[in-house]
Order: sequence, then structure tokens, then C-alpha cells
Amino acid sequence: MSNKVTIIGAGSVGSTIAYTMTVKGIASEIVLIDINREKAIGEAMDIKQGTPFCCPVTVYSGTYEDAEGSDVVVISSGMPRKPGQSRLDLAQINVNIMKDIAPQIAKHAPDALYIIVSNPVDILTYAFMKYSGLPQSKIIGSGTILDTARLRYYLSDYFGVSQKNIHAYVMGEHGDSSFIPWSLAKVAAVGIEDYCRGVQYKEQGQVITPPNYDEVIDYVRTSGGTIIKYKQATFYAISVSVSSVCESLFSGKDTIMTISSMMHGEYGLDDVCLSHLFVVGRDGVKGSVTPTMTDAEIALMQKSGGLLKNLINNLRF
Repeated sequence: MSNKVTIIGAGSVGSTIAYTMTVKGIASEIVLIDINREKAIGEAMDIKQGTPFCCPVTVYSGTYEDAEGSDVVVISSGMPRKPGQSRLDLAQINVNIMKDIAPQIAKHAPDALYIIVSNPVDILTYAFMKYSGLPQSKIIGSGTILDTARLRYYLSDYFGVSQKNIHAYVMGEHGDSSFIPWSLAKVAAVGIEDYCRGVQYKEQGQVITPPNYDEVIDYVRTSGGTIIKYKQATFYAISVSVSSVCESLFSGKDTIMTISSMMHGEYGLDDVCLSHLFVVGRDGVKGSVTPTMTDAEIALMQKSGGLLKNLINNLRF
């Protein structure tokens, strides 16, 4: 099957997404678009010269017109946050960029599914919905898929079990108000507390205690900043995460994941994009799953949504 992906933004994130999709054989055709045309040309050339060792894929730089016929469009363009810059200022700059991009790309790829990666991702997912004129179901924010991956990595390492056995999620904003609904967290099919009480390692003299929940969410929230401190950017993990979303879209099977999409009454929230459990498939966002959470967890969800709505109300759309 032919799967065409257009990536807008050939910086570290966009180009690494293109590279990851190439190596994993997710797309048969990849178009890189960037305001810096030479950067896009160079990235495409570097990637395609390695394709003899990968699945057959065509990789090239282009313009918005080259996005025609795309199955998926990934938007990773935008300005990074600078030292001393407020979150509101960054959001306004990137909202303005999205206002320019959205109608142009929607004109040439009206039938594509869109994955918004640029930050602040929840705000820009909301902005793309407003500016593109496309159905909300066609627009997916990367949301807390990376946060969830970081959480599962942490718990897998903590418990010493395969990451495939960890079922836990980060919900809310992709940012400081994100939270972990621990009532939903499982090791295999067992809750965290029950797993620690019942694990058979005790027979060998080993006792496993639950992780410090405050330390876990702090790890999730600060990982990006820590990586930026050490290497000035983050792009590997988010690229694998976004590529995984694309893979799910192309698989033909619905997948439940913590992407960012518009809320329509779930947990008492409306007219704001954030992450909880959405059902995603070949046609985009098909619905949501709203598991029962504790009152405290619902309050954290509503707090996160409220902070995002307040930010939206202070932006010029």
C-alpha cells in the first residue's frame, strides 16, 4: 500500500521523524517542507542515500503543492522557547506561525490526517483546528504520547520488567500540569500497589515497594528540560513516538493512545485540546475512552484543562 507522508519543518524533530519512518518502513513517500529550502534539500538527500539498506521509500524536499495526495501531514515547525521567554509569548509566536501554515497546507492536502508536534502542542492543535477548517477528527496532537513513553520507561526500569508489561498513562497538558492517574496504572493486569504486595520475588528475599509517585511525575515533566540542558535539543524519543502514531494510522487497526484532541464534555471539559485516552484509526480520531478515575484525578484533569483554556483566552487568534 502506498503511504505518503509530508513533514512540515525540517529541523531536528522533523528530519528525525523522516529518518525514523524511513528506517522502519512506515511510509513509501516522504516530503520534507521547510522555509529554509536548502535545509530540507540537505536532510532529504542525507536520508535517501541510506534507503538502499531500508524498505523502498522515496524521500525528497518540496513545497506545499508537493503535499497533494498525502495520507498524513506532520507539522513540526515553530520556534523553540528561548531563555527568559514566557510561555505566553512563545505560544503567541507559534500560533501566528500556525495561522500562516494551516490554510496553505489544508488547501493542498484536504483529505490527509494531521499530526501536530510543534509546542505548545495542545494550544497549536487547537489553533490548527481553528485555522485549517478541517474536521477535528482529522487532527491529532502528539500530546502526552512522549510523556507516557517516559513514564513506561521509568516504571519498566524500576520494576525490572518488559516495557510491554507496563500499562500506565500521562494525561492532561503536555507540560507542567500533566498528571498520572495512578488508579489506572498496571503492571501486566495488576495495579501498582497490588503488584508490589503480591510479586513472588518475596520468596527470594526481595521486597518491592511502590515508586515515589511525586518523583515519577517530576521525572516525566522535567526529562525534556534535562535533555536540553545536556544536548540542547530533544528529538529522538519524540520522533519514535510520532512515527508510532503514523504506524498505527496506517495499520488499519484502531489504537488507544494519549494523543491531544478536542474535548467534548469528557471529564467536564469543552473547547480545549489535551490528552486522555482517544481511539485513533485510519480515519483519524474515532472516539474516546473515559475510564473511571478518582475524584482527585478528575480534579487534576480539570485543572490542566483550565490552565490551557486560560492561556487560549490570553492569546490573539
